[in-house]
Formats: sequence, C-alpha cells, structure tokens
Amino acid sequence: MSVLTAGAAHPATPALAPSGGVRVIGWGAAVPEHRVTNHDLTRHLDTSDEWIVERSGIRERRWAGPGESTGHLAVAACRAALDRAGTRPDQLDAVLLATTTPDHPVPSTAAEVAAALGTTAGAFDINAACAGFVYGLTVAAGLMTAGVARTVLVAGADVITSILDKGDRQTAVLFGDGAGAVVLAAGDPAETGDPGETGAGPTVAGPPGLVACDLAGDPGGVDLLVVPAGGSARPASAETVAAGEHHLRMDGREVFRRAVRAVEASIERTLARAGCSPEDVALFVPHQANARIVEAVLARTGLDPARTLSTIDRYGNTSASSIPIALSEAADAGTVAPGDLVLMSGFGAGLTVGTALWRWGTLTPAGGDDV
Repeated sequence: MSVLTAGAAHPATPALAPSGGVRVIGWGAAVPEHRVTNHDLTRHLDTSDEWIVERSGIRERRWAGPGESTGHLAVAACRAALDRAGTRPDQLDAVLLATTTPDHPVPSTAAEVAAALGTTAGAFDINAACAGFVYGLTVAAGLMTAGVARTVLVAGADVITSILDKGDRQTAVLFGDGAGAVVLAAGDPAETGDPGETGAGPTVAGPPGLVACDLAGDPGGVDLLVVPAGGSARPASAETVAAGEHHLRMDGREVFRRAVRAVEASIERTLARAGCSPEDVALFVPHQANARIVEAVLARTGLDPARTLSTIDRYGNTSASSIPIALSEAADAGTVAPGDLVLMSGFGAGLTVGTALWRWGTLTPAGGDDV
C-alpha cells in the first residue's frame, strides 16, 4: 500500500457553514502497491492499451492485494490526514466513511476505522456509490452547522476489485482501489471570514466551507450499475455465485449518457444557488470515472479544463475515493489556496449525483496562520 503525501430542478438551499466557517485542516490518501497497466490486462482480456486509453483515458490502476481491504486503506488515509492536521483521534467528534465495498455487512467499516484509530467518536458509513465523498462532506457540514460536531473526519474508500469480474472487459479495465480522507474543523466564530490571498483562480469573499450543494438522483438509471446478489433481497448462495451475481454489472453506454446530463444539471444548480459562474471556480474536482465524461461535462458547463484535476490515467475509477485522492494531491502540490472555490461533483450507482462548491480554507480552528 502506498500512502500519498439529472433530475428536476430543486428549490434553492441555504449555504451550510458555522459562523466561523469550516476548514479542511488535513488530508491524506492511500492506494495499493500493486500497479496494473493496460498492457498487463491484455494478457487475459481481448483488449489493447490504445482501446482502453481512447475509451477511458486510463493507463494504469492499483488493485488491492491480500490484507488490503477497504478499512485497511481507509485507516492509512485517515492517519495521514490526521497527521497533516496535527489532530489527535480523541479530538474527533465524528467519523464518516463513504464506501460501496464495506469490509463486512455488520459492523460499519467506519466503526472499525474509528476503533483502529483509537477514537470514541460517532462513526457511520455512507453508501452513495461514487458520489459518496460529496455526500459525506455535505453531511459533515450539516452536523457542524447544527453544532453536533466541531471536528469531523470524512473519508472515501473502496476496494472495487472485491466485486469485480476481472474477466469482464467492460468493467475490469475501468476500476481501481484506493482511499482518501480530509479532516474538517469549525472555525472561531470571531473570525471575519476573509479568504486571504488569492489562489489558482478568482476568489469570492466569505467564510470557508460549503457554499452550496446539490444532491440528486436519476430513478431511471437505478439498475444500470448493480451487484445483483449478496444482499437481503437476494442472499448469496451457491447458485448466485455460480451465476456470477456477486460481481458488478454495468450498462456502460447508458451510464455515460445519463451521467453527462445529470452532472451538467447538478453543477448548474449548485453554481446558481451560490450566485457564481463557471469563471469563479478555481479548481474543478470531478469524479474520475471516464475522461470522456469529464470532457463532455466541461464542454457543456463552460468550466475551464486548465483548472480541472485529472488522476484517472494513473488510478482509474476508484469510486468514492477518487475525489479525495485527487483533492489530496492538489493540496499537497499547492494547487489550491485559501479563498479558492473548489467544485466537486460525483456520480455513481443509483444513479446518485452529488455536487459541492467549497470555499477552501486551511486556518487552524483557533484562527492561526494560513498553511
């Protein structure tokens, strides 16, 4: 394992942020050591490097090995985020883990992660598929706004290869495994909310944290990405295993079509609620599902490709971890600065869609210096 340093319009929703704002004070990511290139896949699949790159933009991905479960990767990413934040586990009020591939049906993987970290904070899983991390940020902001928590650990982690049929060319070439996490801290109510120096793009004044969000679903696509068996509706049996119903099945063409439309609409709703335009976005962090989907979304929304993060060539689609992994790399590289508006948008099985516009801020909770 490597630790890396469409739906109908909804009514407007108010911005979610405590009076002193919510800051990302730490971040971290972890991926398995095992690197699988497109050329590696050609040994057992009828495919080619050129075909995979043209269709998805992916050149390699990381696949978990023995002992590298969702929880294992999540713990590594969370520890890196806590270390970066200078926060002890006993200072956490909540641990939220977005995942589609929990270690066990019971207990939640978040509870196991919290136990491994050594915190008594409340912990729970969120399953919104590849949009899960955005849902987690939104839930965390709500908890902090309500005064339930002041310091929250939000992670996205998935070992999609645990539900992958590696002989299925349609899905095996797309997915990888990984984890990413952030530590959120409520700011001092006495702070003015001055965003500080301008970063990569235009800076819009206001306190750090969630500026606006949009959570939506496309009921017509609920069965386009599915693991047919293994749950209470169809418990695992010798018959379901023999039929391969414990593996992920996907209608790729229809997912592509619906995802582009749904993400475009969600981004437009989010920016409208914030009173912002695409030009105000300093950094766009899309779910890393397919480079062609991202290109289509950029063309439809007017977001700047030069301000768009892309890690898909190196990691593939890592589900709920794709956005926090990319965000962690950007933060480590200094690509995002205090005051920057960061737009995150994810979509996945369900079809769930989540978009969040976040004003970046990294001041310590006590109002220390920008880092």
